[in-house]
Amino acid sequence: MDTKFKVGDPVRVKHKFPPGHIRTPLYLRGKSGVIDRYFGRFRNPEDLAYGKDGLPLCELYWVKFPLNGLWDHNPGKDADSVVVEIFEHWLDPA
Repeated sequence: MDTKFKVGDPVRVKHKFPPGHIRTPLYLRGKSGVIDRYFGRFRNPEDLAYGKDGLPLCELYWVKFPLNGLWDHNPGKDADSVVVEIFEHWLDPA
């Protein structure tokens, strides 16, 4: 399957704030990470939450972020990371 991103690609989470049920955590918006794993295509939970069919199917990835790059302070060790499932429509190439 041809996807927009491959494992190892640098990405940035879109810095947007739409109203409603949003699955992408606020603290990740505008932050950069790397595609860690591709899961496949799934219904969009942001649409499913409102009784819609969630189609078309959306690509879902694990994105790995350096922990110390997410906040103004450094809560962890330099090697620490956070891995989050994020749908492709929230990601841009970094």
